[in-house]
Amino acid sequence: MTPDEPTLDNAWLQSAIPFAALIGVELVSAFPKEVRGRLAWAPERCTTSAVMHGGALMAFADTMGAACALLNLQPGEGTSTIESKTNFFRPVRQGTVESVSRPLHVGRTTIVVQTDLVDDQQRRVAQVTQTQAVLPAAAYRLSEGRPSRLGVPGKDR
Repeated sequence: MTPDEPTLDNAWLQSAIPFAALIGVELVSAFPKEVRGRLAWAPERCTTSAVMHGGALMAFADTMGAACALLNLQPGEGTSTIESKTNFFRPVRQGTVESVSRPLHVGRTTIVVQTDLVDDQQRRVAQVTQTQAVLPAAAYRLSEGRPSRLGVPGKDR
C-alpha cells in the first residue's frame, strides 16, 4: 500500500461507525495525512431558524477526526475521543458542509487531530481539535461483524 492509495471508503465507515450513517456523514477520501467528508444540511439536523445544529457539526467533525486517527494507528490498536474543542464561526442554513481532518500529533498514547469545516462557499464554519487515546491492541476489540483490521501497514512512531 502506498501513501497515495485510499485506505478506507464510505462503505467501511458506515459499517464500522453506524452513528456516521445515522447522522448522514459521507466519507469522501481517507489517507493517514488527510481525511475528507461531507454532511448535507437537512431540517432534522437543525435547531431554530433552520440553522444546522452545533451538535450535528461536532459529531460530524468527531467522526472524521476519529477516522483520521484510525489511519494513524498501529495494527490491532483502537482509539477513542478523550477531548474535543470546537470553535464555531458562522451558521449553516443550506447546502453541504465539507470537512478536512489532519493529524497534528501522532504519538504512542494519543493522536491529536484538527478538523476544519467549510460551507459551500469555502467559508470556515467551525474548527475542531480533538485528542484521541491510543488503545493498546490487548485492550481493544471491535464488535462482532465489524472489520477486524484496517489494513494499515505498521509504522514506527
